[in-house]
Amino acid sequence: MKRIVVLNPKGGSGKTTLATNLASLFAARGHKTALMDYDNQGSSTYWVNQRGAERPLIQIISAYKHPISVTRNYFLRVAPDTQYLIIDTPAALDFSAFQRTLREATAIVIPVLPSDVDIHAVANCIGQLMTLAKIGREERRIAVVANRVRKHTLGYQRLVFFLNSLQIPFITTLRDTQNYINATAQGIGIFEMAPNRVQDDLIAWQPLIEWLHAREEIDKSTQSLTPLAVNAAPQRG
Repeated sequence: MKRIVVLNPKGGSGKTTLATNLASLFAARGHKTALMDYDNQGSSTYWVNQRGAERPLIQIISAYKHPISVTRNYFLRVAPDTQYLIIDTPAALDFSAFQRTLREATAIVIPVLPSDVDIHAVANCIGQLMTLAKIGREERRIAVVANRVRKHTLGYQRLVFFLNSLQIPFITTLRDTQNYINATAQGIGIFEMAPNRVQDDLIAWQPLIEWLHAREEIDKSTQSLTPLAVNAAPQRG
């Protein structure tokens, strides 16, 4: 099973948009897909609940909830034979608590907005991934995506300069468009919309899709994954 963690401790960076569109991509391609929602706002959970019965099934695991009658590990279980698990992490993420989840991720994707505040936040995020989660640049499991961008702005130029200085793959730029808002309202992703309406967005996603595929190939040869029911939950203490 491939595990893709969407991460940025700063709220409002577009984690849920990225996570839900990744889930819709894999589900639309016929892969058995699960989406784990750690965000207290429950936005990914709401998105899945909006999906029509005719849409490819996506298992939703509302990890932000605290079950009473079952164990935490049982509550977080993923359906057998799941091929892709997308993990939508919370704002103000506790890197220490999520250390095992991060270490076992096939890929970690960080969305960042084109503002000075967000640039500072993502720099701190990457630093914590390296120091607290102990994920090195040489592993090349971390990638950054510029999100909600209007390219012809000074903010975007500053963001590109910063991202290129990180020695972390800067994969692609997703534009600021109503397409994502319209898709979210219907519980779908842009990959489930009419291609002629989202052609520019599909092109923008292609580098990220290719990078994730490359990560999967590397992961096949370097990792032996253990059952998610034990390892997906944040480890404390």
